[in-house]
Amino acid sequence: MKTKLTILSLAFSMIATAAFAGEYPDISISELEEAIEKNEVILIDVNGSSSYAKGHIPGAIDFRANKENITALLGENKDKLVVAYCGGPSCSAYKAGAGAAEEAGFTKIKHLSAGISGWLQAGKPTEKASPQS
Repeated sequence: MKTKLTILSLAFSMIATAAFAGEYPDISISELEEAIEKNEVILIDVNGSSSYAKGHIPGAIDFRANKENITALLGENKDKLVVAYCGGPSCSAYKAGAGAAEEAGFTKIKHLSAGISGWLQAGKPTEKASPQS
């Protein structure tokens, strides 16, 4: 019986690990604001270029428009916090931006699960994309 429980426990542990593989820890809006104020974060907006143009968290990179050169835009400081976000809690598009940062060698990667919708609901400022010439 003890052996069966040990095997069962190990199996659940492996399933749980696999379920969270590729996930990134969440960051709250207030934590993100603090990191922005201290210039300690790189933001990646994964909502698409038309959404980005309408309004994004100030300073965010438009992932869709820049995914080919995202590594260069992220910079050399691999210890800097990178936060990826998309539309809101039910959106998983942020994983593309977070994964690109991870592939570029960044290790402090978080997810703003509230997304742009939560940012707006909290009354936080956005900026619009500059017109391209």
